[in-house]
Amino acid sequence: MSTPAERMAIEQLKPHGVYDERILQVMASIPREEFLPPKQRRHAYEDRALAIECGQTISQPLVVALMTQAAAPKPDDVALEVGTGSGYQAAVLSRLCRKVITIELEPALAEHASATLQRMGFSNIEVVVADGSLGWEPGAPHDVILVACAAVEVPRPLLEQLADGGRLVIPVGLASREPQDLRVYTRRGDEVTFRSLFPVMFVPLRSG
Repeated sequence: MSTPAERMAIEQLKPHGVYDERILQVMASIPREEFLPPKQRRHAYEDRALAIECGQTISQPLVVALMTQAAAPKPDDVALEVGTGSGYQAAVLSRLCRKVITIELEPALAEHASATLQRMGFSNIEVVVADGSLGWEPGAPHDVILVACAAVEVPRPLLEQLADGGRLVIPVGLASREPQDLRVYTRRGDEVTFRSLFPVMFVPLRSG
């Protein structure tokens, strides 16, 4: 008997552009419901974003998978996530990277995500309460930076903290009620280029 997470990987992710078998295996192995408030758990495997505490959301599974795939994490990479939220995206990255640093502006969300991740045995994730638009200089440079909230433009500290060969995945554009452009930026020496992936709807990146 397959689990709901395994069925999600087979039925929702693989038919819709998720071809990286490592990502499919990781997302099939992590119980997504553990990252949701009790009232939301029965919706855990629906292909949509769900509300969590502090007015934030947990992204739909397909978006998590495609963003992770675009970031192309490698086993020895150090990843930075901006916008911890529930901790689910950090959990996915942690199974694909050597270390994950995840930044959350809301202390209550950070505390809850940290407790969830520790309870579930994720030992290579550091949860930091800070302004994610400033990145995390103590851990730089980062091989992967994944931003789970939308910015009007890419914060310069994130570009500066991207390692040579590193990948930054971020939604850009905040016209009212308009989809954002999900982009992947790649650094090669001093040159940074980007390509657009697809439109998304994320909560705004907040600083402060």
